[in-house]
Amino acid sequence: MTMNDTATLTIDGKTYELPVVRGTEGEVAVDVSLLRGTSGAITLDQGYANTGSCFSAITFVDGEKGILRYRGYDIADLARYSSFVETAMLLVFGELPTREERAAFRTMLGDQALLHEDLMHHFEGFPPNGHPMAILSAVINSLGAYNPDLLDIQTEREFRKVAAKLISKVRTIAAFSYRKSVGLPIMYPDPSRSYCENFLHMMFSVPYKEHVPTPEAQKALSLFLLVHADHEQNCSCSTVRMVGSSEANLFASVSAGICALWGRLHGGANSAVVHMLEQIHEGDISVKECIERVKRKEFRLMGFGHRVYKNFDPRAKVLKECATNLLSTLHIKDPLLDIAQELEEIALKDDFFVSRKLYPNVDFYSGLILRALNIPVNMFPVMFAMGRMPGWIAHWHEQHLEENTRIHRPRQIYVGPNVREYVPMKDR
Repeated sequence: MTMNDTATLTIDGKTYELPVVRGTEGEVAVDVSLLRGTSGAITLDQGYANTGSCFSAITFVDGEKGILRYRGYDIADLARYSSFVETAMLLVFGELPTREERAAFRTMLGDQALLHEDLMHHFEGFPPNGHPMAILSAVINSLGAYNPDLLDIQTEREFRKVAAKLISKVRTIAAFSYRKSVGLPIMYPDPSRSYCENFLHMMFSVPYKEHVPTPEAQKALSLFLLVHADHEQNCSCSTVRMVGSSEANLFASVSAGICALWGRLHGGANSAVVHMLEQIHEGDISVKECIERVKRKEFRLMGFGHRVYKNFDPRAKVLKECATNLLSTLHIKDPLLDIAQELEEIALKDDFFVSRKLYPNVDFYSGLILRALNIPVNMFPVMFAMGRMPGWIAHWHEQHLEENTRIHRPRQIYVGPNVREYVPMKDR
């Protein structure tokens, strides 16, 4: 970070100098943190699209060039060579682990997979059709009550322990919430299995038949979680940081992040893509007709465009190849994949989409992968939350280590009534 230049701002004929901050990738920001104190004015940026809320060394996104890097490592390289657990360690602890460090953390994940038996009663309080995201958020928050020694993290050892707890237990809670929703008996975690294999075991094994996922299914799940592990200051990450800025504990902070992720514009977007593809398939609408209806604003094309990316989402490239390979190795003929591929091919050649920089995003193919793994649609945002857990933990901890952290408190421009006299009830 460098602060060599200044920007000038003139308000009511008076000029103010504001520091210009540059990040390590050349990003430029005007520091307005002292503007209100010196001028009485604030900046207005609805939706925070042009507001930097923090300094962070975790994830870099360049939406114009279609770049995503975790701690400096390109997402394509991580997808090709790494695994979800190793990438989670990179995000949370700052560096790629050694073989010994990875083995030790995998052991911790296995040790932390079980839930306190009293916490199991928590699942009984939800109706059979209760949404898994509601259950996930509530039970994650409840973990704080069962780990009072980790509510105020002071040491690296405590942080490593709570990180392992959350990354491990989130998959257990996710699987249990699914089993609850379909009336199946709980399948306990098996520490001898890998992270993704263990999750699929808890999801789909039954007492009389053990589910043995294929290596391709485990790889696809690992890849899905890996590309969702972090994405800079998105809605849920910013929520975790905002809640954490009040010095709320990590369990409460990531629980709030889960609630933010639940929204259909965030974690629910991939299920919207599947619904759209099903609508096209079941309605017997040709892809070309669908494209024309999109142009006439008669049909909404889900999974195209992104708030940040004005180029091809690099995560979509990874997941497109993954979806194609998974369906091929599992010998699944999914008509929705055919529709998705045709939609992409036509849209990328059409000036209507190209001129508007509407390229496929990560949600366009992620839902097809989850379908192939037999994950039900209401579990899609839960899967997203599992993947995003390392990023939330990393951002909470980064902020926790900062000196002089201030509670987040955005300003507003008031547009309501001016001062009014109170009118007694008898005169209204």
